[in-house]
Amino acid sequence: MLMARLIRSTRFEEFLARKWSSEKRFGLEGCEVLIPAMKTIIDSSSAAGVDSFIIGMPHRGRLNVLANVCRKPLEKIICQFDSKLEAADEGSGDVKYHLGMSHERVNRVTNKYIKIAVVANPSHLEAVDTVVQGKARAEMFYRGDSDGKKVMPMLIHGDAAFSGQGIVYECLHLSDLPAFTTHGTVHIVVNNQIGFTTDPRSSRSSPYCTDVARVVNAPIFHVNADDPEAVIYVCKVASEWRETFGKDVVIDLVCYRRFGHNEIDEPMFTQPLMYKKIAKQPTVLAKYAESLINNGVVTQQEYEEEMAKYDKICEESYSLAKKETAVSNIDWLDSPWSGFFEGRNPMEMPTTGVHEETLQHIGKVFSTPPEDFVIHGGLKRVLKGRANMVAERQADWALGEAFAFGSLLKEGIHVRLSGQDVERGTFSHRHHVLHHQNIDKKTTIPLNNLYPDQAPYTVCNSSLSEYGVLGFEVGFSITNPNALVIWEAQFGDFANTAQCIIDQFISSGQAKWVRQSGLVMLLPHGFEGMGPEHSSARLERFLQMSNDDPDYFPVEGPNFEMQQLHDTNWFVCNLTTPANFFHAMRRQIALSFRKPLIVMTPKSLLRLPEARSSFDDMTEGSTFQRLIPSTSCEEPMKVKKIVFCTGKVYYELVKERSQKHLKGEIAITRVEQLTPFPFDLVKQEIQRFPNARLCWAQEEHKNAGAWSYVEPRLRTVCRKLGKPKKIEYAGRFSSAAAATGNKQMHLMELSQLYDAAMDISPQPEGAY
Repeated sequence: MLMARLIRSTRFEEFLARKWSSEKRFGLEGCEVLIPAMKTIIDSSSAAGVDSFIIGMPHRGRLNVLANVCRKPLEKIICQFDSKLEAADEGSGDVKYHLGMSHERVNRVTNKYIKIAVVANPSHLEAVDTVVQGKARAEMFYRGDSDGKKVMPMLIHGDAAFSGQGIVYECLHLSDLPAFTTHGTVHIVVNNQIGFTTDPRSSRSSPYCTDVARVVNAPIFHVNADDPEAVIYVCKVASEWRETFGKDVVIDLVCYRRFGHNEIDEPMFTQPLMYKKIAKQPTVLAKYAESLINNGVVTQQEYEEEMAKYDKICEESYSLAKKETAVSNIDWLDSPWSGFFEGRNPMEMPTTGVHEETLQHIGKVFSTPPEDFVIHGGLKRVLKGRANMVAERQADWALGEAFAFGSLLKEGIHVRLSGQDVERGTFSHRHHVLHHQNIDKKTTIPLNNLYPDQAPYTVCNSSLSEYGVLGFEVGFSITNPNALVIWEAQFGDFANTAQCIIDQFISSGQAKWVRQSGLVMLLPHGFEGMGPEHSSARLERFLQMSNDDPDYFPVEGPNFEMQQLHDTNWFVCNLTTPANFFHAMRRQIALSFRKPLIVMTPKSLLRLPEARSSFDDMTEGSTFQRLIPSTSCEEPMKVKKIVFCTGKVYYELVKERSQKHLKGEIAITRVEQLTPFPFDLVKQEIQRFPNARLCWAQEEHKNAGAWSYVEPRLRTVCRKLGKPKKIEYAGRFSSAAAATGNKQMHLMELSQLYDAAMDISPQPEGAY
């Protein structure tokens, strides 16, 4: 069996090399033993009861794994080499060695049914590690597999990446955390002793590339990849270790890379001596077959028949592939949601309001101190304040959030919130986990005690990692569409250490891999004089990655809003009311498709009395507001200026307008949802005030915030109306730093913003 597996692994690469000699495929030559190694781990674990394997791996050997471990139909893989075939479905697609898949089949050794998913990944090495962990954890959660006996993650690594990429360390440190553990991952390092062109002496300071795994006391097996029986033995021990102890284990396959980094690369430029030796090295299959034949285990004829049998399979698949007329991205989906899209109308407007009694009930539980439980004195005041708000049918931000979560839990939707300090909330506003003041580790979560048949609520402080934890939550979110999965940054400023996950998975995941995700990112954002690292979630970056066209005014009609939501790659919001936040959260689940939601969440608004919502804005019939029109101007013809803005600067502008007695002359309009841009509502607002100048006001610097995104879109609306107008700017000047650290400078910048926004002095004529 081992020989047959080696034949498949070796001949597959040789077949591809014969047919497409100049095509990049990142072959496995030099570590062909990876295929029997992975199959042994799957056999062993399947025998112990595991029936779902979630695999993350880089490009090297990926096509071989898809063909020979997952048993993806060969003709589907071969189609990816045909440059003439068009994609049959939407999206940009991705190169063949990044694609994922999900496949169910019978394991021939154990005769048990197994499911294998290979998670799609970018070229950013190791970025997929925690995505795999999150997907595995989610599957365990939904299946009630509390100790990982049914679901198992496997990660394949390269030697240079395993020691070089910090995400590996972040991933290992999630391995034993209560809300993140997957009860042991089997790591296999394809250690070909080179990283592209870099020698180990230049790529790590430790003796072994696997030394990073020592931080969690994982056993590490170093094994010669040219000794297949030793490799198989180690793989059995590794899977037994994981089965017995539920902890991570590492296999270091010490091998080589027969060709260059890719098939058209010349390795002799940089490693001449190494590659002279490799040229003389027989393949592992040749060495092993010779040993089996010499020992009388198989005959030369049996060996040749086995080779011919697999060659025939490859050739037949090649002929089948020629009959394919298109490549289908959906064939490469790593997380299919069976039944989710069937029979649902993507243009159906979601209803997000709830019954008044639901709000009253959640509000009561959320504001009542638990019995026989000693809580902090300050918390008693917080709960009393909440109870008063509920009695007055009002909600602040924390209450609005609790209403969104609680109402979804009531409907059987699991809610998971993770990130740094999310249990209490960075700004001490949330308090979802109450701690007994006299008994260690005794806690209670009120939102888990709302209804007897509610879905569970998971709220968990994470390790101090953004890149790793955000990746984990992406993996969690792609597993099941009927869950609200949220990651909150401690401050939005710190989200950029997870930029790789945002760029490669969240903003582009659907375009590249037809994979939807309803993940929510909550990013505290707002300029309050706290300095350059506690002010900005870099709204401009999310807007720049939005796929809507600034120069195109979408076709107006009854489905305008839904068509926009359907076509965008994500939603980007900067909300000003708890009710709108409530609706945005509920809309994530009410929609008949899934998109990521990016929210610039407030800091000062959490406690601002003006930033409260009435229950009327959350009960049945109420809905999400993409734009909140100006309400103060009773005589629209007399309005001299419309100030469009987004986020908490609205409340500051209203206060400034009031102090300057300009209520009838300046209209202030809130754009709550920036992506997709509410062209239709902006158009209505401009039409309401025909004599008004247009201004965009923001608290961010001119080279940041929403200005460069909004300005061309406002011009598009004006063009549509046949009235080109100058779009004035009110805000901070351009700056390299996100914000000033000097309090005096902060106040000076604010007064400039207010002056520019409130300026209604006559302007020289001129449009652009």
